[in-house]
Amino acid sequence: MASQKPSIPKGTRDFGPVEMTKRNYIFDTIREVFTNYGFAPIETPAMENLSTLMGKYGEEGDKLLFKILNSGDYLKKADETLLSQKESTRLTTQISEKGLRYDLTVPFARFVVQHQHEISFPFKRFQIQSVWRADRPQKGRYREFYQCDADIVGSNSLMNETELIQIIEDVFHRLGIPTLVKINNRKILAGIAEILDASDKLTDITVAIDKLDKIGYEKVKQELSVKGLSNDQVMKLDPILKLEGSNLQKLHAIEQVLMQSETGLKGVRETQLLFELLQTAEVHIPVELDLTLARGLNYYTGSIIEVKAKDIDMGSICGGGRYDDLTGIFGLPDVSGVGISFGAERIFDVLEHLDLYPQTVNESTKVMFTNFGEKEQLFCLKIAKLIRQKGIRTEIFPDSVKMKKQMNYADQKNIPFVAIVGTNEMEQQKITLKNMNSGEQELLSIEEFMSKISQPLLIKK
Repeated sequence: MASQKPSIPKGTRDFGPVEMTKRNYIFDTIREVFTNYGFAPIETPAMENLSTLMGKYGEEGDKLLFKILNSGDYLKKADETLLSQKESTRLTTQISEKGLRYDLTVPFARFVVQHQHEISFPFKRFQIQSVWRADRPQKGRYREFYQCDADIVGSNSLMNETELIQIIEDVFHRLGIPTLVKINNRKILAGIAEILDASDKLTDITVAIDKLDKIGYEKVKQELSVKGLSNDQVMKLDPILKLEGSNLQKLHAIEQVLMQSETGLKGVRETQLLFELLQTAEVHIPVELDLTLARGLNYYTGSIIEVKAKDIDMGSICGGGRYDDLTGIFGLPDVSGVGISFGAERIFDVLEHLDLYPQTVNESTKVMFTNFGEKEQLFCLKIAKLIRQKGIRTEIFPDSVKMKKQMNYADQKNIPFVAIVGTNEMEQQKITLKNMNSGEQELLSIEEFMSKISQPLLIKK
């Protein structure tokens, strides 16, 4: 019987050497910027207790959690009646105590509470790890993907939001991606609902106005009516939906609208101060006030941040905001935090689509030594060691086989130089260096070879 071809679960991916090199370029860039701003790395386990995860992401989120069966006879403690009735939801707690993490934020909140006596506040951490969601796989949506998070907890200062936007500017400048940062404030949105006398419909209002760019003004008004807003309430939203001008002009206009809302005015003042701080910090990335920006309203309590790539039609490539009581769910109240998360998968796609990866990212081995036999191997081993000490990626072909096979290997791996060492070269204490791009060969002394191979490699894209 023929063996079955191996496969991987839907919504997961293998990454080959070329893709991994590009992904590591993104992770290394983000990691370097995070550390430049004093953020320290942490890691949390792939699996958490279900009691940590359940109820933190809403009913839909609970359904998307990957649950892990208990070890051993997991049905031993299961209720026979529930089993016979196939009550899978109620059975879950009896047969599964752990689950794969859904995001990095809830495990981070758990970490802060569990280790509160070991860490210094404000606590600045970054985390670059996989998360899992039992979602329906589709283009751009996977069941396993990476998140790159930076958060500051234990401080209310808007300096933190300023730093996070500076981090966004630094990361995308290094990656060469032109971006636009959109900001809003949850208090402004709450104020809008308050003056409409529709605080209970805050989510409905923001979900509708969030679609303004996609469906247009008239359809947004229709949707608001369907959600139960009166004509008078919809008309009061008119000046908000049609806001134009500079950030300061928009803020002044919304301030007039929110005069009767203390919460709304607080959001305006916070946003004004943030713009002043960004100007003082000489942030050059475009930052725009967008009153339709909501980003998970139940979660955020202050500033909301979202980043779009300018030259490609794609969802946000980074986002985040302020949350006032994340650790309260684990018994540590009143610890304010703010954070951002870079979408590594989307950033990968943007760099790929716009051809923005630097040429050096695709470099693997720079020079390969041929193998003509035992004596030649020994000669090459000593020189290869010296080159590697200089940080130059070097290989020796492991087997003494036909030259054609060795050259094909170098070709397939895009190795730019091949060092040929045969009997003649050994007698002269020299090396024949072949440029695989031009086909040119040079007979060089060991010193000349070392100097040549140490020079930067210039390859046309």
